[in-house]
Amino acid sequence: MSKSSSNIFKLTLTAVLSAAAFVLMFVEFPVPVMPAFIKFDISDLPALFGAFALGPVYGVIIELIKNILHVVIKGTTSAFVGELSNFLLGASFVLVAGLIYKKSKTLKGAVIASIAGAAVMGIICLPLNYFVVYPAYVKFYHLPLEAIIGMYKEILSPVAEVPTSNALFNCLLIFNVPFTFIKGVIDAIICIAAYKPLSKLMKGKI
Repeated sequence: MSKSSSNIFKLTLTAVLSAAAFVLMFVEFPVPVMPAFIKFDISDLPALFGAFALGPVYGVIIELIKNILHVVIKGTTSAFVGELSNFLLGASFVLVAGLIYKKSKTLKGAVIASIAGAAVMGIICLPLNYFVVYPAYVKFYHLPLEAIIGMYKEILSPVAEVPTSNALFNCLLIFNVPFTFIKGVIDAIICIAAYKPLSKLMKGKI
């Protein structure tokens, strides 16, 4: 494949994966052990596939295009906070996973890369939600922080006092961090399972 053909292929695949990621943003499900406003989706899956197939930068680009499309289609009802959060978390996931996989393009490397990316995404979600997302929800949606914490307390009442005296921190640590990590792991499992046959298909081998 010539350099120009390779670039066209990469751009085309990036566009296709971005569109798929955008569509998957609308396929979301409530999680019984999480507050109702938190939904599960696999929209990071195409970006992870792109990071493995094309490189980590392309994975980040797919995350960016996905969220830009979401803003264009749905407008600014969330004051860009939801899209910003989705981009930063997704980008951290696929960037870390893509960088590690780039150095070890094996099944073991993909597993390690995916777990590391999911772990980083889980860790980042705590300060991002604590300092940016939830304060923005309070400001733009006029939803009292006490009401948000109350949704968590309905699921696990001691969360407001344990393990620290900071109720919001506790909620994010006990609920959001493991949820975000598991979400990344599920994306990774699907990606790793489908990566080999899909990569062969793209190269015209099957």
